[in-house]
Amino acid sequence: METIDAIILGVIQGLTEFLPVSSSGHLELGKAILGNESVPEESLLFTVVLHFATALSTIVIFRKDIFQIIKGLLQFKKNDETMFSIRIIVSMIPAVLVGLFFEEQLEQLFDGNILLVGFMLIITAILLWLADKAKDTNKIVTAPNAFIIGIAQAIAMLPGISRSGATISTSVLLGNDKTKAARFSFLMVIPLIFGKIGKDLLSGDLNFSTENNTPLILGFIAAFISGLFACTWMISLVKKSKLSYFALYCIIVGVVAIIFGFIK
Repeated sequence: METIDAIILGVIQGLTEFLPVSSSGHLELGKAILGNESVPEESLLFTVVLHFATALSTIVIFRKDIFQIIKGLLQFKKNDETMFSIRIIVSMIPAVLVGLFFEEQLEQLFDGNILLVGFMLIITAILLWLADKAKDTNKIVTAPNAFIIGIAQAIAMLPGISRSGATISTSVLLGNDKTKAARFSFLMVIPLIFGKIGKDLLSGDLNFSTENNTPLILGFIAAFISGLFACTWMISLVKKSKLSYFALYCIIVGVVAIIFGFIK
């Protein structure tokens, strides 16, 4: 992999991991428009490195929250931190089940299905627009809410559905505080990312014998820095009710994808 390709992919991963525009959908569109040969193929190792970078950027942004959660858990008693951790675990259940039992079916959807991407982007746009119009509240995420948000996260495995967009919008539409919704959305994905990394490491499919580690390092740095920016920006946008801009963007890209899909 070329150095410039690694940096570009790192920036894309860092931005789209947090901004509600669907990284998987954009990758499929890029493959369809440019052709598979024109899009640099990401090795499994490179993918793991980029996801590790975005997970670390989330940890840095929410370091105080994570420290408080760990501190509360070490008290080994029922407190706010323990209950929050339980809600995080509850939110993971749908995505874990889908990943375990429907992995092959999901992979088949990532094969240039542009019509699907287009329609899913429009669904993402609708969710973002509805969430943007929702009233501000002080409500925190409850356990039943966490499970429903988890279902949204599992559905976001489809190309074109934004994970952050789906989870934050679902949380807000359930009546939760917008800032708390964004916080929960970003924290709930950390265990899943590290779980996926662990699964890939244990699978033995990762190739650590690469001769040139420069692209890996630069891709990691690019994903980490862009992830810090995107995560902070997204929290601010949700708080200020600015998701409609991304809704408009997703509608435009979705319509273009649908037209392109029919023409193709």
